Amino acid sequence: MTEADIHAIARYLGIVDQQMIDSYTTLSGDRRLITQAANGYCVFWDTVCSIHPVKPKMCRRWPFISSVLIDVRNWRAMAASCPGIKADASDQRIIACVKKALANSG
Repeated sequence: MTEADIHAIARYLGIVDQQMIDSYTTLSGDRRLITQAANGYCVFWDTVCSIHPVKPKMCRRWPFISSVLIDVRNWRAMAASCPGIKADASDQRIIACVKKALANSG
């Protein structure tokens, strides 16, 4: 997440940036990520994304993320938990679609 993401989410929630960081993020290496709830889902997921208008870039891109280009099995892992992701496409088709989506998302 970027500082801009943190600020946008904090404003949307009506809290200060530091409260957003302390309550809703975790550090992974040197990057801030949205924390997972006990059920394994994003803390902002409650049958719908509760911060949808201000969700971070990675969330807006999902499932078209660069880790799929590193290993297409990442796509299949995501598809196992999301019925909206086509799991039976060929590796080449998945990679082509992800590359196109990433190129178009700037």
